[in-house]
Amino acid sequence: MNTEPINLTKALASFDEVYSPRIVARMNDYDVRIAHTEGEHVWHVHQDTDEFFLVLDGRFDIALRDAGGRETTVTLNQGDVYVVPKGTEHKPSSPGGSILMFEPSGTLTTGDHHEGELPDHVDSTTGHEM
Repeated sequence: MNTEPINLTKALASFDEVYSPRIVARMNDYDVRIAHTEGEHVWHVHQDTDEFFLVLDGRFDIALRDAGGRETTVTLNQGDVYVVPKGTEHKPSSPGGSILMFEPSGTLTTGDHHEGELPDHVDSTTGHEM
């Protein structure tokens, strides 16, 4: 990893793909990732890890599904933080924006399993190096 400071605005300007996170830093066994968001992601779950989101720009919605199948949606705006608890099915969506995430290194963006086919705009990855 780079030992120089990373400017998030410049890092976000260096790529256009949505739901295709870039790793901007590593801390212990965690990746700090940034991503552009637009459209719908897929329903997925991370069985063994929480997922931290910070909205850098725009709006970011997270639909959540409980064990009984009941769905609720959390709406996040610029500056908002939210943690999806491990084992919680969720489906992000956004009219457009950018986010920062903390996840254990090697965590797939589509979780341990996901629902349905992956849309072309969703990159199932453990993150791309900057």
